[in-house]
Amino acid sequence: MAAQSGRSVVFVTGNAKKLEEVIQILGDTFPLKLVSKKIDLPEYQGEPDEISIQKCKEAARQVDGPVIVEDTCLCFKALGGLPGPYIKWFLDKLKPEGLFKLLAGFEDKSAWALCTFAFCPGKDEPVQLFRGKTEGHIVEPRGPRDFGWDPCFQPKGYDKTYAELPKEVKNSISHRYRALAAMSEHFSQTNDTSPQGKKKKEQED
Repeated sequence: MAAQSGRSVVFVTGNAKKLEEVIQILGDTFPLKLVSKKIDLPEYQGEPDEISIQKCKEAARQVDGPVIVEDTCLCFKALGGLPGPYIKWFLDKLKPEGLFKLLAGFEDKSAWALCTFAFCPGKDEPVQLFRGKTEGHIVEPRGPRDFGWDPCFQPKGYDKTYAELPKEVKNSISHRYRALAAMSEHFSQTNDTSPQGKKKKEQED
């Protein structure tokens, strides 16, 4: 169904694993076809929403068409929400072990993973944000190392880290799944051409 509509949108990522996971989570009901493209965007600073909006606007300007960008944060409660949007750099320098050791002096190991998908229909168009959040704890790394900080994040209610969980389980509870579910719901509503769908869209507008 996704490919039948013929409408495609550029998903800004150079990470094949991420694209694969996103397509898997969205399933075949998503009305747009995702085409991945690696774009070097400036490293913006600020709050997660601001960063997502800036990144999306810049990507839409470069692509000159509809784009989706994703921004992921890993936030430690004891550190007031840091590393947050800077997790990529912390992970790069410290690896999952170092992230765990960051909280060595704190009793509170709780954390939350936040994913924001930003959609922009084109250059100079407004950006829409879709967020997903999963609560958990930072633990000593366990499990495969093929997906960033997954080995040191244990979601609430589970005794396994993201890395240890079967893919289908992780994909049903993750921050990325929740953000994509919000985005998917929005697009299936706006793609609904029935009178009820149109009416719903008019009410939203």
